Amino acid sequence: MRSSNKADCNREEFERMKVTNAEFVISAVGPSGYPQDALPEIALAGRSNVGKSSLINKMINRKNLARTSSTPGKTQHLNYYRINNELYFVDLPGYGYAKVSKTQRQVWGAMIEKYLLERETLRLIILVIDLRHPPSKDDEMMYDWLKHYDSPVCIVATKADKIPRSRWQKHIKIIKEALVMRGGDKLIMFSSETGIGKDELWAHIAGLTHPNEPEAEKIEE
Repeated sequence: MRSSNKADCNREEFERMKVTNAEFVISAVGPSGYPQDALPEIALAGRSNVGKSSLINKMINRKNLARTSSTPGKTQHLNYYRINNELYFVDLPGYGYAKVSKTQRQVWGAMIEKYLLERETLRLIILVIDLRHPPSKDDEMMYDWLKHYDSPVCIVATKADKIPRSRWQKHIKIIKEALVMRGGDKLIMFSSETGIGKDELWAHIAGLTHPNEPEAEKIEE
């Protein structure tokens, strides 16, 4: 009976995350530009051109709310997208693009580090990795950095539709071993083309942004 109640709660959380409204809010370069409504935030990190914008668009059932580009390094700010007036997706500047100047990379790095370490409403960092290829050194460094600070991380391995199902587990193993995944972090295969992993990712997000813990406020008090 207890497991049935838990399943019902999970379904209710997932139903709440059906997207009925999504909008771009602001491109921020620092705390003064962040929204002040205290909604939970889900940040997306990954190398330039890995498909973060496409992932956002698939998650919210929109074709081009988050603008995709064939030019790596185009996202230079923290782009905020408000979903159902309940949470934000925050698209971070991509890393690992050599043509971006060293000075600009340092500016981006400081901006992202400050956000990831100090933003109180941040609930999850989605680290987006291309399932087709082993994680880059930058991917490994980002994951290690996040784990050093005990940040909540979910690995999303996108472009799953580009690989035969029979090879999925092989590629997943490569990613897990290269990152030395730990701390119970979740890995979700995803496709912005077919929607593979979309429901699983929404369920994971819902569990973090709408926890079924009615006593939480009393404990904090």
